Amino acid sequence: MIPVTEAVLPERQAIPAAAAAHTPAGGPYHLLVEQAFLGHEELALATAEARRKRVDIGSVLLDRYRIPKAAIGAALAGFYRCPFLGSDERTVMERELLKDLSLDYLRMNHWMPLRRQGDEIVVLMEDPHNPDKLLDVRRAFPGQRLSYRVGLRRDIEQCLSAVLGQESGEAITDILGELVSEAQLEEQQNATIATITENDSAIVRLANQIIAEAYRRGASDIHIEPYADRKETSVRFRVDGTCFTYMKIPATYRRAIVSRVKIMANLDIAERRKPQDGKIRFKLNTGQEVELRVATLPTAGFNEDVVIRLLATNGPRRLDQLEFSAETRRLVEQLAQKPHGIVLCAGPTGSGKTTTLHAILASINTDERKIWTAEDPIEITQDGLRQVQVHSKIGLTFAATMRAFLRADPDVIMIGEMRDKETADIAIEASLTGHLVFSTIHTNSAVETVVRLLDLGCDPFNFSDAMLGVLAMRLCKRICQNCREPYHPGQEEFDELVQAYGASGWTRMGLERPACTLFRGRGCEVCNQTGYRGRVPIHELLVASNNMKELVQMRARTGELLARAREEGMRTLLQDGIEKVIQGLTTFQQVRAVAIK
Repeated sequence: MIPVTEAVLPERQAIPAAAAAHTPAGGPYHLLVEQAFLGHEELALATAEARRKRVDIGSVLLDRYRIPKAAIGAALAGFYRCPFLGSDERTVMERELLKDLSLDYLRMNHWMPLRRQGDEIVVLMEDPHNPDKLLDVRRAFPGQRLSYRVGLRRDIEQCLSAVLGQESGEAITDILGELVSEAQLEEQQNATIATITENDSAIVRLANQIIAEAYRRGASDIHIEPYADRKETSVRFRVDGTCFTYMKIPATYRRAIVSRVKIMANLDIAERRKPQDGKIRFKLNTGQEVELRVATLPTAGFNEDVVIRLLATNGPRRLDQLEFSAETRRLVEQLAQKPHGIVLCAGPTGSGKTTTLHAILASINTDERKIWTAEDPIEITQDGLRQVQVHSKIGLTFAATMRAFLRADPDVIMIGEMRDKETADIAIEASLTGHLVFSTIHTNSAVETVVRLLDLGCDPFNFSDAMLGVLAMRLCKRICQNCREPYHPGQEEFDELVQAYGASGWTRMGLERPACTLFRGRGCEVCNQTGYRGRVPIHELLVASNNMKELVQMRARTGELLARAREEGMRTLLQDGIEKVIQGLTTFQQVRAVAIK
């Protein structure tokens, strides 16, 4: 591949207006001096140090002088008269734009094409005023409309390393190219392409690279989706609760990539008719281990889908990091200090139930308490807890583990999931015999959790005596903090908020439309033009009062339990979500998408 600098130079073209416009005196970082982030002498020293170490000044200012990246970005944007792009590991780039360019050239000249945006190509550069580099860009993309972004050298190098897979030693595009080349070679030799198996070196490296890239991007799940009729296999990542297509694999290798994952998870590769599940302990190039949960399902066309869930391997979070409202956090802390009873955490898969329970356990994890946990799998570990991995294939179920716990002198017990009546009955029995029990359950709301356990056949009197509280939760998309902007809602949007929250509750808040300010994400490079980045939890806490326990004993309907809970001050998921909308953390559309009324 020939670097674009080696191409024959065309007749000199006009430099973009951004490069010819008048720019502030004093260089790109002079604004930092004006804003008192550092003095003239420090800037001169930073410049000299950068020249001596042969690095960019921005890196010296970030590392040595601790100048905020946002301030450096603002200075660069003002000097070069174009937006600053503080790219990171989640920045999405189009690999197609890089296929005819030399990686060594791009790294040496500190620019790269980023993506197509409408009829323009967005180009990230360290110096958008450099006429030689601007001409190189035009030679690389003749006749195309170009839009420039200024970025730090280290960010550009990180983007190039990420998109080409250099952090782990080789590029996914190179691996795929090797697979295609092998396929073409097989066709030329009139041999079958099926000879490339799950143990082929390119297949092994491709599977490893997909997992490493998903971890780097912060994905919670990987979906491998083969199709019939020679269609390409899709690989999709779920990031912040939303799926997107990461790459396509030639249809020829759909069986090989699926079989490779099954081998890694110790599954039966000959069995394609039944669902299977397993686990992988995957070691990254950095030496860090990641635990993966693998599920395979037979799909149309005699194919198998694979879903790989990346499990959190970090330690427990603190309660103050979970963004409870002040009242909810106070009640949760009170429940955690009770000597006995049962506390349930409800919500769908991936809503943060296990993270929340471990945060609660961390708040009471002292030498005075003996805490046992039964989990499948153990996602979070913390010192002081005695954690047991459930293994149903050998008979070590949640119920069997709970029976063993009761002989092991516990103060607190945590059950990873309450799946059946047997486990629920043992948990209730343990809570009635002097133990504090925590567990998760898959239900839609706090009130529905009570009804679900009664429908399972649990004794209403025992359960009402044991029940301390039920915490239901969801995760909403968080507004991107980089492009968040305020606005005043129209009358229709305001009325919708009031109606969803409840007119009486809204009146108590005393918020009128003229004083109501909401927020939304404009869309930027940081959030890939979505307006959202990260997630924020919303909660619903049902505390078991004496009146509530009487209704449970009478097997009251869901509507009666909900009415009583709201009379006693419970805020629903929808109400807690709307309050976080008003705080500027998320939008009503996101709350409405995950919360029920």
